[in-house]
Amino acid sequence: MSQVALVTGAAQGLGNIIARRLHAAGYKVVITDVSSELAASAAAQLDASGDTVLPLALDVMQKSAFEAALAAVRERWGGLQVVVNNAAITPTTPVMQITPEEFDKVLAINLRGTFLGCQVFGAAMGAAGYGRLINVASLAGQNGGTASGAHYAASKGGILTLTKIFARELAASGVTVNAIAPGPMELPSVRAAVPPERLEKLIEMIPVKRLGNPEFVANLVVQLASVEADFATGAAWDVNGGIFMR
Repeated sequence: MSQVALVTGAAQGLGNIIARRLHAAGYKVVITDVSSELAASAAAQLDASGDTVLPLALDVMQKSAFEAALAAVRERWGGLQVVVNNAAITPTTPVMQITPEEFDKVLAINLRGTFLGCQVFGAAMGAAGYGRLINVASLAGQNGGTASGAHYAASKGGILTLTKIFARELAASGVTVNAIAPGPMELPSVRAAVPPERLEKLIEMIPVKRLGNPEFVANLVVQLASVEADFATGAAWDVNGGIFMR
């Protein structure tokens, strides 16, 4: 029986590319999004029959939503082996203009959402004795951001730390926890968020002089999701064109 992988924020953007790549690799895929309509549309495009794809509404700000999603996956396919915590918002508000309300919303979706995903799904995986948790962080969480908002960068830095904490907590239970930290990707959301003239300057700052390939990030997810990846945990995997080196 094929393994089951759940991706948050998978109706569009990088999350959708990841979900498609996992499906192509043979996983049954749970496409979640805060919008049930968008999740259903994305799932239908991937598998119109619905045999290998399950769309679910999931508000990552609510722990009960994660618990409901876990119950739905168990009812449909019996268990869950891979989770990609990807859901995020990426505002670019200048730091001195960020309101407390906007700051709290970004942290609630990006950081708390990842925390709840690791906590709820990680506990289930630990009880089962196997699992792969993959958190989508960002270059912004490592260098403070090049075009993103301070609240976004702070949330992604927090994800890098949470990854280490959950990796240590779940290691003995057969569950690995890793983060992927992409730099600027060739995605519609990136081009929409950054004005063309600013993006041009940003690309000039990247040592490889181009935006990243999201398909490679999706391939890296598949690698970290594999059974063979049992010795890789607590790590941040950098894909940033050489902007941040260590």
